[in-house]
Amino acid sequence: MTETQAPYTLQAPEGPAIPLIFDSPHSSRHFPATVPVRASRAQLDTGWDAWVDELWSGALAEGAHILAAGFHRGYIDANRNVRDIDVELLAQPWPGPIQASAKTRAGMGLIRRYALPGVPVYDGPLDVAEVRHRIDHYYQPYHACLKNLLDEAHARHGVVWHIDCHSMKSVGNAMNTDAGAARPDVVIGDYDHSTAPREFIEWLAGQFRDLGYQAAINQPYKGAELIRAYSDPAARRYSLQIELNRRLYMDEQRFEKHTGFAALQVNLHEIARRIAARIKQG
Repeated sequence: MTETQAPYTLQAPEGPAIPLIFDSPHSSRHFPATVPVRASRAQLDTGWDAWVDELWSGALAEGAHILAAGFHRGYIDANRNVRDIDVELLAQPWPGPIQASAKTRAGMGLIRRYALPGVPVYDGPLDVAEVRHRIDHYYQPYHACLKNLLDEAHARHGVVWHIDCHSMKSVGNAMNTDAGAARPDVVIGDYDHSTAPREFIEWLAGQFRDLGYQAAINQPYKGAELIRAYSDPAARRYSLQIELNRRLYMDEQRFEKHTGFAALQVNLHEIARRIAARIKQG
């Protein structure tokens, strides 16, 4: 049995729109009640980019759109290629092409196999029809909305900037390439200098440092499918990813906001203001 809810929420800017689109593909905790899962709610929540769309909400006042997914990344991950299929999760052979990535091999593909190291998300294999439902009713609508936003902004302004927003655990776990390592406050990813001008990425890292944050570039996160798929710098379509360290704004054990949330939200509004001003300057 399947259950469908809105695949995303889209917030329009408070004033005239500029060619700046924020998207948050892991903002939702929603997992359909009809789907049998083995992982607990607390275990699933470790994959939730808690309140990221809310943290960036100040960007609306600067003319940006904010798109946020309405489904948990363990249900289907909008930041993966649609061919990134984990065959170990399927009850039947997959009828289409498969392009399994290192993320799938680590249990974090299009459909997530593990919530945490050694903790399966699901009770058993998934029917191919169920996976197709998730693609058709959640993944594809999210991507279609994002593509339309980017295309419309580019058609109107001749340029578009896309910022893919995430949060990260303060320390990498065994499913990550940086297991056991403490992470910086902010990681800006440009897919190894391929999705946005390097000068802009360095400038943006400097803006975070100016506000007192430790900012890194591409380590340990360089970005994934969303910035890869929608960037084309030669056509003035620029994409980048921003990861925020969860310890800045929340209790990672209780999944509760702490006193740092409001301060980070204010500072992210300032970052959005500076980005918007730079975009307006051309």
